[in-house]
Amino acid sequence: MKLFSALYQWTLKWSEHKLAPKVLALLTFAESVFFPIPPDVLLAPMVLAKPERAWHYATLTTCASVIGGIAGYALGYYMFEPWIQPLITEWGKQQTFDQAVSWFNQWGVWVVFIAGFSPIPYKIFTVSAGFLQMAFLPYLLASAIGRGMRFFLVAGIIYWGGEKMEQGLRKWIDVIGWLIVVLIVIVYLMLQK
Repeated sequence: MKLFSALYQWTLKWSEHKLAPKVLALLTFAESVFFPIPPDVLLAPMVLAKPERAWHYATLTTCASVIGGIAGYALGYYMFEPWIQPLITEWGKQQTFDQAVSWFNQWGVWVVFIAGFSPIPYKIFTVSAGFLQMAFLPYLLASAIGRGMRFFLVAGIIYWGGEKMEQGLRKWIDVIGWLIVVLIVIVYLMLQK
């Protein structure tokens, strides 16, 4: 099924729109607080469409993510008991949250850096850091470095891979898309145990 090819073409076309940078910033901010889709899915095609803007887009994405991380921290710090905890319980995510708290206790600020750089849902750690009242300056620094490294790496790979990478991606996008779906399902099932 060619579902991902059509989505890829649509994303590439849309990434050239004049509002794309604003949407990228908004998506990135939201992803740091609650939104499930990572900003890489828009950052990469935007760099492909306008490679001369790669570092600008990476900077924009990093800044929006860190600002979103501050909002997530504030939510955890000020609104955990009345708003966040009931949602965690209602959505059946208490075990995931407890695991995040355990990682904070074990690794401290390093878990923020790792969550910022890796595909681990960053939003869980922004809210958890606020709830646990982690020292704000180390949290902010770890977030900025982790997120910056991730988004500059994505932009750099796409920038240096250029047209050749885009052609390869276009050829294999459906296979890659379905493999990612399968991987997400496997990880989800593993976390449910």
